[in-house]
Amino acid sequence: MKILPSLLPVMLLSAFSTNSNAADCGSFSIADMNWNSASLIAHVDQFILNNGYQCDAELIPGDSVPTGISMIEKGKPDVAPELWTNSIKDALDKGVADKRLRYAGKSLVDGGEEGFWVPAYLVKQYPEMATIEGVIKHAELFINPESDTKHAFYGCPAGWTCQITAQHLFNALKLDEQGFEMIDPGSGAGLAGTLSKAYDRHKAWFGYYWSPTPVLGKYEMVKVDFGTGADVDEYRSCTTQPDCASPKVTMYPPSPVHTITTESFAQREPQAFNYFAKRGFTNQQMSALLAWMEDNQADGETAMYHFLEAYPDTWKAWVSNDVAEKIQKAL
Repeated sequence: MKILPSLLPVMLLSAFSTNSNAADCGSFSIADMNWNSASLIAHVDQFILNNGYQCDAELIPGDSVPTGISMIEKGKPDVAPELWTNSIKDALDKGVADKRLRYAGKSLVDGGEEGFWVPAYLVKQYPEMATIEGVIKHAELFINPESDTKHAFYGCPAGWTCQITAQHLFNALKLDEQGFEMIDPGSGAGLAGTLSKAYDRHKAWFGYYWSPTPVLGKYEMVKVDFGTGADVDEYRSCTTQPDCASPKVTMYPPSPVHTITTESFAQREPQAFNYFAKRGFTNQQMSALLAWMEDNQADGETAMYHFLEAYPDTWKAWVSNDVAEKIQKAL
């Protein structure tokens, strides 16, 4: 076939555009946060973006509040894959208003989940135990290892923010009048240990916990319904405040957990930004992954390979078919 000289510039331009589009994802940094779920997500994002979109994504160490503040003040890192935004909501919202930051999507699509929980096998035996009235009705089942006259409620470790919320809700529900005593487990490991020990022995347990966590990935638990729904205003103005004198009963509202990017990144890397807008994990998925990480003493990178190999239906829903094929080949 003879090619007319006048067509050569058009063909060369077309070839250049194709190659340019294939490599139009540039270099940027993703914060590798210092807790398991965030580190896993960061490694997943890096692998998918580098292998599926031909980006040059670099992981750099990060932490919750310092990373958010650094993104606002210095424009680095470009991406925080899992930020619990309640802790610095005002600063983040101002960063968005000043066109320094952008909310890309939800890392945890359900939001972080908190509540008072009982084992599922208790609810199977006593269906009413899915409600606080049912728990109170069967209060004698919750043996207190420190008292023969009080029932056990396991609270949040001293010094944690959830110690304040759990204490206020314990008081608002008047659980002390029902014979319950709040037990300080001493640490996060201590709290997990009390639940694990009870579950392994098929015993009753009642207390505060949160998700996603390895514990709720291993053990089937039921969040106790207070019958009130979540009153966000009450929660923010009183339940979370140490000096609130008259707390009211409310369920915990979900804690927003977002992927945050800088505004310059969002404008510079639209393909990558759109990926972050679609990428998200349910609490059930993340709890199961965290349990796997704990059982296998795995870091974020090892867990990333496990996730991509074991959950293809999940991550393939975030990307196009051709991108999925590239990722599959890279695995």
